[in-house]
Amino acid sequence: MNRRITALVRKEFIQVIRDPSSIAIAFVLPVILLLLFGYGVSLDAKRVPLALVAERPDPAAQSFLSGFYRSPYFVPVPVERMADAERLLEAGAVKGIVHLRADFGRRLLGGGEAPIQLIVDGIDANTARLVQGYVTDVWLTWLQRRADAERLPAAIPIPLESRIWYNAEVESRNFLVPGLIAVIMTLIGALLTALVIAREWERGTMEALMSTPVTMGEILLGKIVTYFLLGTGGLLLSVAMALWLFDVPLRGSFWLLWLGASLFLLTALGMGLLISTVTRNQFVAGQIAIIVTFLPAFILSGFIFEIRSMPTAIQWLTHLVPARYFVAFLQTVFLAGDIGAVIWPNLAALAVMAALFLGRTWQISRKRLE
Repeated sequence: MNRRITALVRKEFIQVIRDPSSIAIAFVLPVILLLLFGYGVSLDAKRVPLALVAERPDPAAQSFLSGFYRSPYFVPVPVERMADAERLLEAGAVKGIVHLRADFGRRLLGGGEAPIQLIVDGIDANTARLVQGYVTDVWLTWLQRRADAERLPAAIPIPLESRIWYNAEVESRNFLVPGLIAVIMTLIGALLTALVIAREWERGTMEALMSTPVTMGEILLGKIVTYFLLGTGGLLLSVAMALWLFDVPLRGSFWLLWLGASLFLLTALGMGLLISTVTRNQFVAGQIAIIVTFLPAFILSGFIFEIRSMPTAIQWLTHLVPARYFVAFLQTVFLAGDIGAVIWPNLAALAVMAALFLGRTWQISRKRLE
């Protein structure tokens, strides 16, 4: 039996080497996706064009507006008239307007209220909230500097001291890249194996295998071992890029990361083998693999969209998506560390799913031609 499995694994590796598409899916696809998402996708709002309107640019107004020039989040666009700023906002040339009335400095020095008007483009609600928060931060920083310079009592009676855990830099890349690894492993595991058995049937090599003494279980095991090793190579490449190219911290154990990735890879392999066993057609198997594995992993796993913000029915549906558990596991191991209360329930769910998919594949696989 060991000799037969070894021969099957050797045969699969020869087939992989002769098939450039398998190499591309395992090693080229992770590099492309990580580069695209790592550099091209960001949930942070930086260098946001912001119109600054001061009806009378006195020293107080200039002092306040200077904070926007020092901020890395804004590209200030000085505008003389409010009507011009509104036209820029309507055209999408700026994402917000900060408007200071002509009596801003006088009312500020007089000890009264000196209102500041902020108008934000709310089409992109996430960017609008970020811009509002960044403007508030500039305002609070200016109040504190003004109080320190003039030795005035603090304008804010209750100081707010914030601490951000696990992602102190507040970089969305640190959040996105671990989740992207889950999407990549889904593609590698499911898409590779979804095409394997279907390709065997289309090329007629499955009939040749069935004429040998090997059992169907040995055929499946040979494919699982081969593509598990191939997927592990893709995982190591993705983790190396996350650590050394994107500077994502790995605060947990690497061996725990490998354990979780192995369970998820077995789950993805089981899903792909099940699809190819049922369809026996490469085109159909590939389409089904993308629809039932990649799209749910991208949308319903918490990779980008917060699960708790989804409708209740969709939240229940996400429990059927293996990538949901792997994304939570990866983000915890990378950013928080070995937090057992999060890690072990997700690993248990992945183990159950791997057993279900692989068991069902073995159950419906029979050594027969029909």
